[in-house]
Amino acid sequence: MPDLSAFSLVGKIAVVTGASRGIGAAIAAGLKEAGATVFGLSRSGTAPLGIIAMACDLSDDAAIGRAFDAIAAQGGRIDALVNAAGISLPPQGAESELARFRATVATDLTGVYATILAAYPLLKTTGSAAIINVTSINSIRGFPGNPGYVAAKAGLAGLTRALAADYASDGIRVNALAPGYVATEMTAKSFADPAMHEDRRRHTMLGRWGQPADMIGAAIFLASDASAYVTGQEIFVDGGWTAKGLAISSDSKS
Repeated sequence: MPDLSAFSLVGKIAVVTGASRGIGAAIAAGLKEAGATVFGLSRSGTAPLGIIAMACDLSDDAAIGRAFDAIAAQGGRIDALVNAAGISLPPQGAESELARFRATVATDLTGVYATILAAYPLLKTTGSAAIINVTSINSIRGFPGNPGYVAAKAGLAGLTRALAADYASDGIRVNALAPGYVATEMTAKSFADPAMHEDRRRHTMLGRWGQPADMIGAAIFLASDASAYVTGQEIFVDGGWTAKGLAISSDSKS
């Protein structure tokens, strides 16, 4: 039988941002089930049962600092940091598009970097920690109508590679988990619209939307010792969206 103990998170301390709902909540719950003690950060200060919930606005540097001071007082170290918090704002008109862009980047990119900097002393303590940045298929594909979100996720993929190089000497691995279309509050409009739902479903190889729980396996792998030789990578959990070429149908395989 294979030794699966490397996938265990027993005894490890994890921090998950955006832990109140969607992908962040699923990952936080999954890491806990794998054995970790999990601190869940969110604007609302809520998290799944069994997660240590803390209120934190990632656009507020002072709030981030206070959150990690509190984590340091309780745990003293961080073995895994998952940056799952993110926003996607609706169009607001030409006169406010720059404000929309800035607000999106402030949370989805700058806020992530601020979080990593605040966590760094606690990550460095372990000598073998992991950072997981939740990006998106938007990081390598052009999607219309939301340039700030696309730019932030592409920037976060680049930040992942940059910090993998910077932090390697500290034993900190830095990787990204890139979801495809996942049924969450952020995608509720397109999920509920029959035409939009079908268009996105057909764009995958597996023929379905993702669910938040689909992200848990990759997150556990990247947070655990099973990925001890993996850094600087972006793992796409997208049902085959980014790899798909010609449309796949039941009557045509070429």
